[in-house]
Amino acid sequence: MDGTKRQLLAAAGIDVDDALDRFLGNDTLMIKFLLRFPQDGNFSRLRNAMAQSDAASAFEAAHTFKGVVGNLSMQELFSQVSAMVEDLRRGDLRTAAERMPALEKAYGQILEALAQLA
Repeated sequence: MDGTKRQLLAAAGIDVDDALDRFLGNDTLMIKFLLRFPQDGNFSRLRNAMAQSDAASAFEAAHTFKGVVGNLSMQELFSQVSAMVEDLRRGDLRTAAERMPALEKAYGQILEALAQLA
């Protein structure tokens, strides 16, 4: 992987070395999966559930989303959604809602980087 792509992904909060390890060093396959990420519907499900104050659906979406971003080594986004999952697990919808702006920012940074990568 060239340095420009690596820097772009790292600046968006992706641990490139960890991601490459997960894809057995195959950067082409890693990028293929990263570029599929914007089609994952769990962030939209989470946002909708939070807007409706549906803690159960928000927890389910956040937990699934956490798995997706963890498997893609999106460290900053993983950190944000992990905290939200724990809030929702405790039924603390208010604190989870307070985390949405930071989560949306981290998600947006990933999407911007992936758009540039494509």
